[in-house]
Amino acid sequence: MEDSQFLSRCSADTIRLAAESLFEGNLVAFPTETVYGLGADATSADAVAKIYKAKGRPADHPLIVHVHSMQAMEPWVSDIPAYAVSLARDFWPGPMTLVMMRSALAKDFVTGGQDSVGVRVPNHPIALSLLQEFHKLGGKGVAAPSANRFGHVSPTTSKAVHSELNEYLEDLDLVLDGGQSVIGLESTIIDCTHDAPLILRPGAITAVMIQSSTGINRLKVDKTSELRVSGSLEKHYSPLARVILDQVPVSGQGYIAMSTFPTPHGVIRLAQPGSNEEFARDLYSALRKADELGLNSLVIQQPPGDGIAIAIRDRALRASKGR
Repeated sequence: MEDSQFLSRCSADTIRLAAESLFEGNLVAFPTETVYGLGADATSADAVAKIYKAKGRPADHPLIVHVHSMQAMEPWVSDIPAYAVSLARDFWPGPMTLVMMRSALAKDFVTGGQDSVGVRVPNHPIALSLLQEFHKLGGKGVAAPSANRFGHVSPTTSKAVHSELNEYLEDLDLVLDGGQSVIGLESTIIDCTHDAPLILRPGAITAVMIQSSTGINRLKVDKTSELRVSGSLEKHYSPLARVILDQVPVSGQGYIAMSTFPTPHGVIRLAQPGSNEEFARDLYSALRKADELGLNSLVIQQPPGDGIAIAIRDRALRASKGR
């Protein structure tokens, strides 16, 4: 295939062009504050099918619908609990996906055949501008999983999108460059189909933040939910290199650990963040670097504690299961 068009200067005209391309049924990879997404018109079965083909994604694995505002989620859902309204008001735009009972607009090709749909308002100027322009054209929402092959490490730069997907994209598909993703880990996914919220995938919006917003303390990270959501498989976010957790690395291995941990002799330091937020932002690019260097294995020294450290450990554990 010809190269997809790589657009690094995201002017208003560029974003309008990308919105028109989405509306015409093409794919657009775009930056968000979490990771880069691969977007298609969420109401078009043909367009969404291109996402599944490009990613090699199982057809029963649901997609998240991205919209430009809290109000724009309403056509997609049939029931919005009061606590979901509180969460949306407090954390949108932001790194949070709410899963609610779907409306007739949310078809099986987006929901993976489930009766629920995940919706998010991303907090990135390019993403929001793209969604707003798409809305002006009459678009209802953009289905967008991470812009990588299924099960691989999510991309946090446009360069990573290009290296992952270029051979799978068509010549009318676009890649928007918005620099490095600020957060670096996928959104918190919250199940809002019950009388209390359940965290299905941890992220930057933490349990403490959710409790504070909703006033509901019956909150947990749910390990037994039957809902299928993005990033919920045991094996995910995996580089080619074998990922080992919480061991002392040996010569020839890669190493991802806080800056307080020294680098043993002969070990290739992939990242040495100074905070949990920096750890989250650098994790995926460090995993990609291991593959670029041709490493056979790497060690992640996981950060302890709550907050986004929970999400870091979740991604590290899934990466350690291999592809």
